[in-house]
Amino acid sequence: MVIDKPIIQATNSWPFVEARKLVKERQKIFEKKGKITLQTGYGPSGLPHIGTFAEVARTTMMVNAIKQIIDIPTEIITFSDDMDGLRKIPDNIPNKEILEKNLHKPLTSVPDPFKKYKSFGEHNNEMLKKFLDEFKFNYTFKSSTDTYKKGLFNEALLLVLEKYEQIKEIILPTLGKERQKTYSPFLPVCAETGKVLEVQVIEIKKKEGKIIYQDGSKKTETEVINGKCKLQWKVDWAMRWYAFDVDYEMYGKDLIESAILSSKICQTLGKKSPNGFPYEMFLDEKGEKISKSKGNGITIEQWLKYASHESLSLYMYQNPRRAKKLYADVVPKAVDEYLTCIDKFSGEDDSQKLLNPVWHIHNGNPPKEKSIMPFSVLLNLVGTSNATDKDVLWKFIKKNKKDIKVSEYPILDSLVGYALKYFEDIVKPNKKYRKPNDKERKALEDLVKRLKDCKEQMDPEAIQTIVYSVGKDNGYKENLREWFKAIYEIIFGDQDGPRMGFFISFFGIKESIELINKYIK
Repeated sequence: MVIDKPIIQATNSWPFVEARKLVKERQKIFEKKGKITLQTGYGPSGLPHIGTFAEVARTTMMVNAIKQIIDIPTEIITFSDDMDGLRKIPDNIPNKEILEKNLHKPLTSVPDPFKKYKSFGEHNNEMLKKFLDEFKFNYTFKSSTDTYKKGLFNEALLLVLEKYEQIKEIILPTLGKERQKTYSPFLPVCAETGKVLEVQVIEIKKKEGKIIYQDGSKKTETEVINGKCKLQWKVDWAMRWYAFDVDYEMYGKDLIESAILSSKICQTLGKKSPNGFPYEMFLDEKGEKISKSKGNGITIEQWLKYASHESLSLYMYQNPRRAKKLYADVVPKAVDEYLTCIDKFSGEDDSQKLLNPVWHIHNGNPPKEKSIMPFSVLLNLVGTSNATDKDVLWKFIKKNKKDIKVSEYPILDSLVGYALKYFEDIVKPNKKYRKPNDKERKALEDLVKRLKDCKEQMDPEAIQTIVYSVGKDNGYKENLREWFKAIYEIIFGDQDGPRMGFFISFFGIKESIELINKYIK
């Protein structure tokens, strides 16, 4: 999809805003090296979670925007800090005793508690790569352990040693008095225990590329290269920007101050720090920050069990600078918003298309399948029809859309499968039906009476008008919300529900009458 340059320059879609800024501020830098390098970071101390995915998804959206602006190769580096020492035991991990015996060792030196890979770090790296590959992301995976041990950071590490004093001057004012006394950018890896040590460095030997550190009463000399040391993470972050010539990186809002320090260090090493994009954090249902070690919030696997990866990408596109709650209840809404965006896309002009999330999800080529029904209605169909397989649900859909072919509606077919799983796992256990009071029973009996006069293929909006009229005529004229709330609680066992005209149309007049009668007897 080719879009006119004036439209690209004018749109306020955030990937294009960021891409224009990047090209303007760093064009001389990336043209000299012949590509634009973007980085995403992953700390594999816990299982990959949706926040990890968000960085890669959003960075990919940035790449799509860049390619509309300038013709130059791009690369996304996904870097795993798997040489970091294991500091605490994640809550959502089996065989915790394995991890307890290996605290403070690099994650790639800790045995895999899942007993599938050589190490805990490798297990979590493979989990991440498998997921990113399912999304067909174009990225280059880099392991901290491999990069350090193969000597690919050696030049940069020796430069950190050369700039040792200047780097300490940047970091020390941010530390407490006691920590200032022992802080060093270098964390030696003990040759005897294999642990990453946070110890005092008592001497640096710049010409030899070595340090001498004190661990208790023992003094040890070690090289800073070839994986014998790793860097404190703020210095490590800056060193990677320098070594990889990174042009752009997103990071959580909680890392803004760290990014400022790392930027200063990168400049001390001799290169301009990359453009940054601080995004807001993901929260669980209780409003607490999602943590990979806690495993709170919804997992990657859970989202993909209940909805498509495109709906997840839409959720990541929207308002990245605004905090979002990320738990199972947000899935149906995200799915329905995705369907709505697809329906709108074909009728939009180019300016509107760039503001439509599906342009960024599908790189300008979203599917053309028109939505037949919202996911929320599909979920209610599952409950009211007692469907346990796709064939039963498709019978209800074909009842309303007689000429529809499953093969021509792959999105809808996938939604039918997702709806069955989501209803069984999330909706059904939380259903709370209640008995109607006299006023509600009278109103529902009136609704049944009026539905009996309706034709089976009646327009959904006409049915909706009837539902409204019943409410108004039975004491809910001043508060129709209470009328619909009563319907949802009595018939669907929930405080929220579908647009009734649409639901009755799809479920069937006769079937809807039987359903209402079931709950008012």
